[in-house]
Amino acid sequence: MSDINKTKRDDSQLVLSYMGLRKVVGYIGVGLPFVLVIGRLLLTGDTHILGSMSSHYYSPVGGIFVGSLCAIGVFLFSYCGYDRRDKIAGRMACAFAVGVAMFPVRPDENFTETQELIGRFHLFSAAALFLTLAYFCLRLFVLTDKKKMTTEKLRRNKVYRTCGWTILGCIAAIGVVEWLFENPYSPYLASRVKEFSPVFWLEAIAVVAFGMSWLTKGEAILADED
Repeated sequence: MSDINKTKRDDSQLVLSYMGLRKVVGYIGVGLPFVLVIGRLLLTGDTHILGSMSSHYYSPVGGIFVGSLCAIGVFLFSYCGYDRRDKIAGRMACAFAVGVAMFPVRPDENFTETQELIGRFHLFSAAALFLTLAYFCLRLFVLTDKKKMTTEKLRRNKVYRTCGWTILGCIAAIGVVEWLFENPYSPYLASRVKEFSPVFWLEAIAVVAFGMSWLTKGEAILADED
């Protein structure tokens, strides 16, 4: 009987540990935009917001940006979920997260052809990562056994869907903003919009939405009473 109780305790600790890892990923996602901005401000004294989160690669907080993405990638690689789809999506998200970290975005000026090519890999990896994270929210996280559907689970599903659609909306908005920058009908309007770093804020919202979905998945938010 003691062996059975020990097994139950081990399983319980494993579940708690796994839930804890989900929360850690969520905290990284929610905190990353703020850490990048505040960290750069403290280290450089520059209050200007960079054009994108990826632009911090070339700043004193570039190591935090790369390290955070790699940490998220490692967890996603080990994420199994409930079926094969979770595992495949996790491996893909891991590859894309590492791609964003390892292939830096093209510098804003004085860049080479090689840097431009690498920057394209970066943009592809970033877009694919966000799409995969939205897939987690909209298709995988909402799944459950109907017999285990609780009131809190229904509420968590609303959070997942909100986060997923927020990520997709931000991706679409970034596409519109980038098109405006590259093909402006009004150069003056494009330059004025660019001053407010819209791509950074849209990326930040998408990353925070990703973090919130994983905090919810780890039941740091709307946890079941049992």
